[in-house]
This record gives sequence, C-alpha cells and structure tokens, in this order.
Amino acid sequence: MRQTAFLLRAATLAAALFGAVLAPAPATAAEPLAKTLFGAQKLPAATAPESFGFYSKGCFAGGMAIAVDGPNWQAMRLSRNRRWGHPAMITLLERFSRDAAKDGWNGLLVGDISQPRGGPMLSGHASHQIGLDADIWFTPMPDRRLTAQERETIGSRSMIKDGGLLVDDKVWTRSHEAVLRRAASYGEVERILVHPGIKKKLCDTVKGDRTWLRKVRPFWGHDSHFHIRIGCQPGSAGCKGQEPAPASEGCDKSLAWWFTEEPWRPNKNPDAPKARDIMTMAALPAACRAVLNAPAPPSEASVTLSGPGRPTVAAVSVTVTASADEPVRAGAIPVPTPRPQR
Repeated sequence: MRQTAFLLRAATLAAALFGAVLAPAPATAAEPLAKTLFGAQKLPAATAPESFGFYSKGCFAGGMAIAVDGPNWQAMRLSRNRRWGHPAMITLLERFSRDAAKDGWNGLLVGDISQPRGGPMLSGHASHQIGLDADIWFTPMPDRRLTAQERETIGSRSMIKDGGLLVDDKVWTRSHEAVLRRAASYGEVERILVHPGIKKKLCDTVKGDRTWLRKVRPFWGHDSHFHIRIGCQPGSAGCKGQEPAPASEGCDKSLAWWFTEEPWRPNKNPDAPKARDIMTMAALPAACRAVLNAPAPPSEASVTLSGPGRPTVAAVSVTVTASADEPVRAGAIPVPTPRPQR
C-alpha cells in the first residue's frame, strides 16, 4: 500500500513538472508602437543635428522649429506640433519664402514638416520621419496673420477638377508654376511631389528651361499642397538617401501610367493596417532609442528660427540666415552627455 501511494505521488509530481515545462510562458506586455512614443515628444533631442534611417522609417536629433510667423510665411495646423525639421530644412524654407516673394508668391503657408524627434506620426504621413520633408500649401499666404483657429480649420484649395485627374484652369496660375520652379532650383532639393495632374500641366505648359521638371514627381494626393524633400545632410552617417530622380523630364510613359485605371483601382484590402500603425521601435534604427531618451532643450524658444532681428539658436554651431540681408551666427544648444522611391 505504501509503495502504491508513493508511486502515485511520484507520478503526480512528474506530471506537474512535465506540464510546467510544456506550459507557455506568460505573455509579456505588447511593445508600444513607435508612433506613440515619438508622438508624445514635445521638444527635440538637444544634440547635434543628425538624421537616422530612411524618410519613411527613421528619426532625427537636433531638430529646430520654424517660427509660427515669419516675414514671408505662416505655419499651419499648429496643434499637431509638426513644424520641426533638420536645421538645413528650416533654413531652406526661410530662404524659399523670401525667394518666392520675388516670384510674385505672397508667402508660404507651411504645412507638416516633422515631429520634434521625427519618427512615425500618430496620423497621416508615411514619410516626414527624419526631418528632411516639408509640405507647402498651393494656397499663398494671405495679406493678414491668420488666427490660431483659422490655422486649424481652413484648408488649401485643390488644383484638380472635381472628380477628375486634370488641373482646374480656373484656379491654376503661372504663379503656381513659378513657386514649383523656385523650389526645384535649390541644389539640396531632390524631389517635389505633386498630384499627377499637376505634373501633366507642367509638362504641357512649361517653356524655356525644363530641366527642373525631373525633380517634380507625380504621386497620390498632393493636389492642394506640394511636398519638398531634401537629401541626407553632412553629419548624418546613419541617414539613408534614395536613388536620384531620373534624368529625364518625366513627361513620358511613366507619367501616362497615372492616367490609366491601374493606379486608381480601389484598395482590395482597405482595412489592412498602415505601416505606422504596427511599427515598433524594433523596426527603426537602433539610434532612435537614444534619440527618444536624449534630454530636451530648456524651451522651444531655444530651437526656433524666429525671423529677422530676433535671436536664432541652432544646434551645435549651425549657420543660418534670418533675413535676406542679415546673416546670423547661430549659437549652440548645450550638448548633453552622449547617450547611447518615389
């Protein structure tokens, strides 16, 4: 009897141990989404300017915010906190705003650039993650300063006919062509994304020098704004650029494809999650963890390009121009202890 009881207890213990080995480990908490982590950042990483990864999968440090108001620009959708970019991008936008005024453009309405530390956004864009993309509205700046409420609610008018793919000649002007030509004139600008109908309009109407058309690329959306992309900047060894735009004008069969049925067919799986909605930190460059953990500057004012006559502070000895005739030597944000194709 004792032997039988012993064997039963031994069998029970063995079964318990064996079951413990086979039982699945307790589920760990799901890793937070990268868009949640980056979307929560209110200020940039106070380190040297540097972009990590690709335009649609990365982050950046040492960001600067374009001022809410400038002599030739106004920032829009302020509540999104997406007016941050690599200092080279912010400097370019200020220069662009001055030059466009010479072309008869009343001033830029600046849309999204990037979040303070880049990364995937809570909504909207797939790109704009490394501080080197910016959206400019096709509606020029009005002759007055917009209120905070207006900046949240008014929109930019589409350049495309309702229900069609071609430009609406009632709203398109030579000034629209001029502002795109000006944007393409800068060496650091690698691509300008516009609606295919706008690209076709340029192909059909641009006279004289047409070499700049190679930078203007057709893409979905972009009917009420255009997207400027600059290349990876010096000091950003971890930045991944894209292939140069084709050398041709792009007014060929590659454009004709956009006017076939194929690019506009309904999405067969509209409920499929977008990349930003499933992307975790594991999908981003390892350096992006350090960007998230880096200290912030003391205030937004220390990293804002503020227009002529006002102090300008850029990250680590970046030289910018605050007005057409007033070069400014930028101060340095205190550097913290180092932490780890279209």
